[in-house]
Amino acid sequence: MINFNTFLTVFVSVFVAELGDKTQIATFFFASTKTGAGLSVFLGSAAALVCSSGLAVAGGSLVGRYVNPAVLNGAAGMGFIIIGLMILINRG
Repeated sequence: MINFNTFLTVFVSVFVAELGDKTQIATFFFASTKTGAGLSVFLGSAAALVCSSGLAVAGGSLVGRYVNPAVLNGAAGMGFIIIGLMILINRG
């Protein structure tokens, strides 16, 4: 059964994270350069996102069986902090 709270949290997180990223920009350019191919571009990009999300869920489920969730949360948090610092340093 689907947990609506989990669904909504993941939907909002992925939706916001994908706004303006390189995947969306690539999709934008494919749609703008391929006349009349809007549906094909949409279906292709949607299928790619479904497949990559499927791999992430499978990998996360596998890792989650063997690694404590608190360790995963800490590692993810540290990863985001490090990436943020690297972006700030490279802009300066």
